[in-house]
Amino acid sequence: MAVIVTLDVMMARRKVRLKDLAAQIGLSEQNLSLLKSGKVKGVRFATLEAICAALDCQPGDLLEFRQDGGG
Repeated sequence: MAVIVTLDVMMARRKVRLKDLAAQIGLSEQNLSLLKSGKVKGVRFATLEAICAALDCQPGDLLEFRQDGGG
C-alpha cells in the first residue's frame, strides 16, 4: 500500500510555481520539493492546510492511496 503525493498535478492545474507556493505558505523550496516528489514520510496538518488554502483545493486533491500489486 502506498500514499502518492499529487501536489505537482495540482500545482500545474493552478499554474503555480514551486518558488511562489513555498513563499506563500512559508516553507523552504527544498522542503516543498521533497514533499512534491513524495520523498517525505509525513506532513504536518498545518502544512497541508496552508497548501490547500493557497491552491484552493482539498487534501484529497494532493494525496492518493494505491493498493500494491496492480491498483
